Amino acid sequence: MPVPEAETSLDPAIAARLKRNPDGLVAAIVQEHGTGDVLMLAWMDDEALRRTLATGRATYWSRSRGEYWVKGATSGHHQQVKSVSLDCDGDALLLTVVQTGAACHTGTHTCFTDDLAVEG
Repeated sequence: MPVPEAETSLDPAIAARLKRNPDGLVAAIVQEHGTGDVLMLAWMDDEALRRTLATGRATYWSRSRGEYWVKGATSGHHQQVKSVSLDCDGDALLLTVVQTGAACHTGTHTCFTDDLAVEG
């Protein structure tokens, strides 16, 4: 579901660097502070990024629900943001977080639990 057009007060210098997909979103890779574990991938628009930077609480755009969600608001599995980095192309963000509880909606520490065989 595309993000609705919204007024945001994201720093214009940051907004100008973002390369959004056709739905107006940027991939947000979430990594655990301290362990370096890659926890999950989520999506952000300008407003979700603004809220994250302003509050230090990870806020994402839910494509399935069509709304913003603060990680842990219903589950109690919060993410306290330690840093946010923009990649060189501007099409992905890296959030470093202190994770409380499981990061994945399945109840696991990380969403990346299904290893695939690599031959060669």
